[in-house]
Amino acid sequence: MKIHEYQAKELFRQYSIPVPEGTVALSVDEAVEAACGLNGYPVVVKAQIHAGGRGKGGGVKLAGSETEARQHADAILGMTLITPQTGAEGQLVQRLLVEAGQNIKEELYLSLLVDRETASVIIMCCREGGMDIEELAEMNPEKIITVNVSPSLGVQGYHLRELIFGLGLPKEVRKEFSELVSKLFTLFVECDCSLVEINPLILTADDRVIALDAKVDLDSNGLFRHPTLLNYRDTAEEDPLEVEASVHNLNYINLDGNVGNIVNGAGLAMATMDIIKQAGAEPANFMDVGGGATAEMVENGLRIILRDQKVKAVLINIFGGILRCDVFAEGVVKAATAIGLNVPVVVRMEGTNVEEGKRILNESGLNLITAVDLQDAAAKIAEAVN
Repeated sequence: MKIHEYQAKELFRQYSIPVPEGTVALSVDEAVEAACGLNGYPVVVKAQIHAGGRGKGGGVKLAGSETEARQHADAILGMTLITPQTGAEGQLVQRLLVEAGQNIKEELYLSLLVDRETASVIIMCCREGGMDIEELAEMNPEKIITVNVSPSLGVQGYHLRELIFGLGLPKEVRKEFSELVSKLFTLFVECDCSLVEINPLILTADDRVIALDAKVDLDSNGLFRHPTLLNYRDTAEEDPLEVEASVHNLNYINLDGNVGNIVNGAGLAMATMDIIKQAGAEPANFMDVGGGATAEMVENGLRIILRDQKVKAVLINIFGGILRCDVFAEGVVKAATAIGLNVPVVVRMEGTNVEEGKRILNESGLNLITAVDLQDAAAKIAEAVN
């Protein structure tokens, strides 16, 4: 689950991680009031959306006066901000963060993320803060320092020394930097984060270390342990179809293709998307209805997919185990009857009660295309869309 920068900084404050003084604003007047409440100018007016690269898209502005603060707030609030992470459609800006300006001496990059290969947390940092870390990793990988830390052991002194001397930090900021990294690691583990990123982490002229930006992604699988963090969810920033799918406990991710697919099992779903691409078509979504899916869940899944205007055909690929083929077929018939099929639907089923499932589909009177195996299903779905 992604959260806004101002929410991430609320978390930082709870763990005593230094951040600039700031206030979230939902209107231009609130933004101006927030600017006036800070300790003088300049102030920074920042768009709050679930995407990076806001500055490049015009979503971060420095204001040297109340007039400029109002001008920037009026320009940013309500704009459709386009960044490399939003795609061409952009994201509507519905709130702002107004923060005190800082006397920046140097900008660093710092992040923590899960390394699944080593079952550890990677701490990644470099002296090139404020820029695209992916670009830096490609052009100058030697500038990036990485340290693997065991979640059970936590940050040790030798980890901190490796970071400090790798960065070549001056003596004046080493203690404060070490404390910040340790607190950030504690936050990462205790809040079940999948990513924490500060870009930039600044060194000020008076030798302080401050998180000028904050990005936090929370592992949705761990949110049951953190009911208060659920309040940070902003469904207005999420795809409406993905929000609806989450209500029905469906694993759904919207993509850019034109072939909708319903599959039971995440691995089979990934393989199905690969097969769709190999056949010359593009998947419009990832959807795993789960091994224990009911007819109602199947109905909800098909309804969500058919609401996607990009979808020109649907591939249903079910391996009947816990989810029996006859139960699945009943869900398809119920959904198709209630919604009405306006695109071709290819069905491939194998497993428990497959013959009964095929009988239900054949006797439904629906215009369904049956496939004998995955290769046949992929060929028929590609033909349907092309």
